[in-house]
Amino acid sequence: MHLILAKPRGFCAGVERAIQCVKRALELFGKPVYVLNHIVHNKHVVKSLCEQGAVFVRDIDDVPQNSILLFSAHGVGPEQWEKAKKRNLKVIDATCPLVERVHRSAKKYTEQDYTLILIGDAGHDETIGTMGWAKGKVFLVQNIEEARSIEIPPTEQLAYITQTTLSIEDYESIVKILYERFPSLRSPSKGNICYATTNRQKAVLSLAEKADIVIVVGDAESANSRRLADIAKRIGKKTYLVLDATEIQATWLEGVKTVLITSGASVPEEHVQGVVKFLCSIEPCTVEEVCVASENVHFEIPPEIKGKDSFLHNFGGL
Repeated sequence: MHLILAKPRGFCAGVERAIQCVKRALELFGKPVYVLNHIVHNKHVVKSLCEQGAVFVRDIDDVPQNSILLFSAHGVGPEQWEKAKKRNLKVIDATCPLVERVHRSAKKYTEQDYTLILIGDAGHDETIGTMGWAKGKVFLVQNIEEARSIEIPPTEQLAYITQTTLSIEDYESIVKILYERFPSLRSPSKGNICYATTNRQKAVLSLAEKADIVIVVGDAESANSRRLADIAKRIGKKTYLVLDATEIQATWLEGVKTVLITSGASVPEEHVQGVVKFLCSIEPCTVEEVCVASENVHFEIPPEIKGKDSFLHNFGGL
């Protein structure tokens, strides 16, 4: 069997930064460090950080006063910042800078009295945070059907922004319909879909035709992982989204000569290699890594946790 490893795959710069923020906070201040929501959407990453002393919560009210709290890579709305302030929490903001850019756009458009259309997934942590910055002047569109049917009161100023992990194809189709319905619709100055999402989708589109099946390593809660699987399915490939090698069924491989393997932006490489090892244990395999796009993006961790002195300077002690 021949295994094609798509590159790029796995961790993006925003995920690496978020995980590093948690580890750095634990290193500087010890246990516990609280994290609102999952730092990234991957059960293995969350479990590992829990074992190191991170405590994940869904509500800021569950965080003891005066504690250290991290906001996840998906970001939060202004109401969460206010709640943290009222509880005298020391906040470390691990929001991905590309998500933060979307938040700034939402805030700017709202302040300029625009009505916003947010293209994204209902209930996703990133979408919830972004809608918070729009302060109620926002309509959520999840798919083509909603783009066709959504009713928006007459307004002279209408703009759209997007979740960073959308399918490029879906995004383009939705925006086309919105422009047909709302010709004066304003677009963000820079596209909101992140480089990592774009590159990983591009790799699947480029390589899937060479494979009999596609295995996407990723958590089912991860929007970008699900979309990689959806893209492969749309071009007619049998596709399986697995958290790790333990979820692979041998029957999937019957008659298969070539497998494309990729992973979502919140997946540790060790779990991709675990899939490779498992497949090689079933029968002899050749492994080929194919690079479709180069990535050299790096985001610095927040200045307040580069050293304990800088944190104490910003927050005046613990």
